[in-house]
Amino acid sequence: MSTTTATAKKQQVSSGPVLDWAAGHGPVTGALSATTGAFALATTGAATAMPPGWVLAAGAAGAIGHTVAGLRIRNAGRTLATRAASWLVGAGWTTWAMTTGPLTWAALGSLATIGIGIGAAARSSALYEEAREEEAIAAELRQVAAELSAERRAIAEAWVERIQRICSITVRVLAVEMWPTGTGYSLDLEPQGGITHDRIAGHSVALSADAKLPHGCTATASPGIHQGRTILDVTTVNVLKEDCPYPSEYGPLSVLTGLPWGVRTNGEVVCAYLREQCALVVGPTGSGKTNMVHTILAGFARAEDVLTWVIDLNAGSAGLPWVLPALNGEIVREDGKAVRPGVDWLAGTYDEAVLMLDAAVKVAKQRKMAYQDLLSKANTDLLPISPQIPQIELVIDEGAEILASSDRELRKLAEKILEVIRIARAMGVRTVLTALGATGSVLGNLMIRREAKVRVALTGGETEGMDLGKMFPGRRGLRVEQAPYKGAGFMGTPESPAALFKAWRILPNQIREITVATSDRHPRLDDVSARAAGPAYTRRWDADRTAWMLDLTLTDNDPTADSTAGAGGLNLSALRGPDGGQGSPEDEMLRRFRAEIDAQFGTAPDPQTADHGDGPGPSAGLNLSALRGEQDSPAQQAALAALLAAGPAGTGASAIARALADAYGTTRQTVVGWLRTWMQDGICVRVGEGTKARYVHRSHASGD
Repeated sequence: MSTTTATAKKQQVSSGPVLDWAAGHGPVTGALSATTGAFALATTGAATAMPPGWVLAAGAAGAIGHTVAGLRIRNAGRTLATRAASWLVGAGWTTWAMTTGPLTWAALGSLATIGIGIGAAARSSALYEEAREEEAIAAELRQVAAELSAERRAIAEAWVERIQRICSITVRVLAVEMWPTGTGYSLDLEPQGGITHDRIAGHSVALSADAKLPHGCTATASPGIHQGRTILDVTTVNVLKEDCPYPSEYGPLSVLTGLPWGVRTNGEVVCAYLREQCALVVGPTGSGKTNMVHTILAGFARAEDVLTWVIDLNAGSAGLPWVLPALNGEIVREDGKAVRPGVDWLAGTYDEAVLMLDAAVKVAKQRKMAYQDLLSKANTDLLPISPQIPQIELVIDEGAEILASSDRELRKLAEKILEVIRIARAMGVRTVLTALGATGSVLGNLMIRREAKVRVALTGGETEGMDLGKMFPGRRGLRVEQAPYKGAGFMGTPESPAALFKAWRILPNQIREITVATSDRHPRLDDVSARAAGPAYTRRWDADRTAWMLDLTLTDNDPTADSTAGAGGLNLSALRGPDGGQGSPEDEMLRRFRAEIDAQFGTAPDPQTADHGDGPGPSAGLNLSALRGEQDSPAQQAALAALLAAGPAGTGASAIARALADAYGTTRQTVVGWLRTWMQDGICVRVGEGTKARYVHRSHASGD
């Protein structure tokens, strides 16, 4: 029934032209309607002996009504006169035709002439109204432009005077562009006398202060369209203070078209182009570096032509949020299929990191040999990256510290990292290194300075170990005080000079969402590379290789959990007596530390474990029972014991974290937080700065 009706309607529509009865009259239809109406009225009136005065009254009423309506919508006088005259002329002809007869040639000819006149007059008035309306719009735009131009002229004049007074440089402002976000503007300057942009950039702080810009806002000079031009970006609204949420749209990306890492102060997204470049991200504790790493991993997960390998010797904490939910089956896709981890390979131990780096070197070398025909056909020396031949991105948390370390094992790891950086550019294996500071030890390696052209410095207001001049050589006017907020800092790429930016804030639930959304988007390692990587790659998710990940997360049903604590409860084994049952791994590590200290320093026995039958006896050395009063957490007790065992030479946060990683899963950031608290409480002191910093227990620092 519905099909028949639809067919009938279709035939009806296609049978002839469609008239829009709701549309207004144009010059032709309006004149035709007026003349036919007048002729019909004259014929009817003559046949029925209608009084002619009625027609004149109706015409006058129509003229008055259209005049009033035209005044309300502000029609021109020409339009008002045309419409009123049309009504009056039509009424006059109808009255004359009713008296003399509408069917005479004189009446019909005069009516046709009146119709043509009405149509021509209506067309003329319509064109005039259109021109008048366009002129009004143009006048309004000219007024806005004049006001904006006046504002821009005022801005230009103020900055010309300011630059002349502060920098002793004469400039000419060629353009002022207001940012669409309303957070600032840019000036296109032409310095006189061969002055380049770096001369103005050196006075950035003074210019910002003189312009009375809010905190977090700067006046930054960068190169213009050629060497004789300078772009001065002036931020007027502090956009760095508030968190910038990671976009909720997880669409596909590509390493060839850039991966977004955050936003500039003008609201523009800043991208990293990593096909040939490595990246270096530095940031002290509390600056948002870990969040930045997750943002980088999110971009790699969304890319269709990237496989991500992560090395984090601090218990793999950087990659675990991208792996554990998938391995534990905590997240599933809508179609019920298993979810692939958000990273392709995670190394949290030294041995696993060695396997990963050896595999990366083998992949690069094998690709060089196996893809010669492909390179020849593409007429390029860069391997064409695609979902079929994906790029491998090695993300190494605190990798810069590994390169600068003096530890024998870490030096071997550093050699392998440098080999990957050195030989694998053309074959699509690149690295992203992180560090705790922009110091000489981190940036002293020529390979890092040459290859890591994409650089990020998250300052967090920390001034120690943040040498922006070394991080961004040749970029003047950058100061840590300009970005005192978490997640804020400076980012520079070969395509975009170093400037302020805000890293996106990514939340744990978004990591899970991205892992699910991109599970079927991750490419597979090409056969050539997979054969080169061998079993080290193909068996990366075997149970014995991932046991260390699962051991870090005890569930409610974990058989190793304390049965007396109840489901999900606390493990109170630390409160048991020495004969109260088998201790936890934390207790065992703490006892081991105490035994080592007793053997080295002759520490006095713990009063709680001493043989009270013989009395406490004299104290022959250090009494570690004091640790119990200073720190209640077993992990903190073990860390403090390690600090004490280090003696006058002291130890670093990384060394303590590595010692506790197996038993506690403690990260370096956690240990750094403890050390800062202990420094404030006077439990330890800090010796040295940057990566050479060591912490010494107060008993050794005071000479006890």
